[in-house]
Amino acid sequence: MYAVIATGGKQYRVAEGDIIKIERLPAETGSEIEFDKVLLVGTGSDVAVGAPYIEGGKVSATVRAHGRGKKIEIIKMRRRKHHRKQMGHRQDYTEVQIGSIQS
Repeated sequence: MYAVIATGGKQYRVAEGDIIKIERLPAETGSEIEFDKVLLVGTGSDVAVGAPYIEGGKVSATVRAHGRGKKIEIIKMRRRKHHRKQMGHRQDYTEVQIGSIQS
């Protein structure tokens, strides 16, 4: 069984037992969270699609850790103008383990 959930402005395809990194959530490590924005639930060849969300659909997950992603270097340079700007960015994330999927 798998599902497509929406969180943090992105969509993720998840199955029971999967470990995914999503946008940072204000939850304690080890706590249980539920995603109620379920777009699709599939079991083999049976697929249920919501409009836009499935009524009563929930995906429960456990927060494993919080962290920061790999640094991304941003360099802006204008040739022949003696102008160079260098920045970096590290995105915060929450690592969750998917528990159960209810449709």
